[in-house]
Formats: sequence, C-alpha cells, structure tokens
Amino acid sequence: MQQSLSETVYEALILLISANGPLWEIIGISFSVSGLAILIAVVPAMSIGFLLAFYDFPGRRLLIALFNTLLSVPAVVIGLTFYLLLSRAGPLGDLRLLFTQTAMIIGQIALCFPLLVAMSHTAFQSIERRAWETAITLGHSTLGALYLVVREARFALLAAILAAFGRIIAEVGASMMLGGNILHYTRNIPTAIALETSKGEFAQGIALGIVLLLLAFILNGLLHLFQGKGTLS
Repeated sequence: MQQSLSETVYEALILLISANGPLWEIIGISFSVSGLAILIAVVPAMSIGFLLAFYDFPGRRLLIALFNTLLSVPAVVIGLTFYLLLSRAGPLGDLRLLFTQTAMIIGQIALCFPLLVAMSHTAFQSIERRAWETAITLGHSTLGALYLVVREARFALLAAILAAFGRIIAEVGASMMLGGNILHYTRNIPTAIALETSKGEFAQGIALGIVLLLLAFILNGLLHLFQGKGTLS
C-alpha cells in the first residue's frame, strides 16, 4: 500500500513537471475563470464596503447584516440557485448560459462578492472617518480623498482579494452545477479532482491537489505579508 501510494505521488509530480497538456489546460481554465470573477467583483464590492463604512443611510445596518449572512451560504446552494435561474425552464434560460464558463464566473462572483464587501468594510472601518472628512475639507477631490483612504487600507484590501480568490478557486459545488465539468471547456481543478478520484485515476487528482496546496501556501504567505504592514510601507 505504501509503495503504491509513493508511486502515485511520483507519477503526479511527473505530470506536473513534464507540463502535461490536459493537466495544465485544467489549471489554466481554473485560474482564468476565478481571476476574471475577482476582477469583475472587486470594484463594486469594495465600493459597497466603502459606502457602508463612511456613510449613514436608511437600510445600512440591514445591508451589513445581509452581506454577513451571505458569507455562510454554502457554495452548492449558490450553484443550485443559479442553476434554477439559468436552466431552460428558468427565467434566464433563453440566455443559454448554463454549462458555460460565463455561468461559472457568475456563480463565483456570487460567492466572493459578500466576502469582498465584508472584509473591505472592516478594512475601511479601521480608518477614522475623520481622515475622509479632513481630506475633503483640505480641498481634495472626491477621487483624491478616496485614493488616500484606499492607500491607507491597501494591505487589508489586498488581503480581502487574496482570501476571496482562495475561496472561489477551490470550491467545487457551484462550478460542477453551473459548468457541467466539460472537458477542454469548464473542467477546472476542483471538478477534475472529484472526477479523477471517482474514476480511480489518483495521479492526476493528486497533481491537481498539489497545485491547490501550493496556491493555499502562497496565498497564506501573502496574507501574512500584507498583514505585516510595516514590511511593505
């Protein structure tokens, strides 16, 4: 058993080192889909986080509670919700987005959006509201004052982006339901791991698992680096 496991791990490492085409295609799909989801979500999500931190308006507390609640919604529930919306019988079925990368991106945006809002809200809250008001009073434009606030909170905001990316690139429920795990098109790292291990093809599953472990290690290292603000000031 031990020898068999060692051989499987060795085969997995060979797949990674030899730049196995199908394997790296799966990795590429995973990073491109999750990267695009983050790029689309980050500006509107952090804008909401900024508004919740610096402005008082009716429904503000309700919005904060809503986004905090959405943090605990399982990925499979998000996947089911958008599956029902995008299926042929659903209200958005005519768009024919189900089992496409676009559907996966939509699902991943829905997953990372509450996390980005909540973490950016916390980041902006750590800065005194007077800093924003003082910048405006001193004659800075709204964009100029916003730049100063974002610069002050940049480490926490970067940590939010990394945490959100780590969440969506490793989730399997929504990706499986919305993407359909189609080879060369919607098969990403988590769905490929689920498929290959169910078929008994452990080498490719382990190889992809190693990629996720390395990614988790890198993201955690960057999070610690960004949280240690003095090292990058």
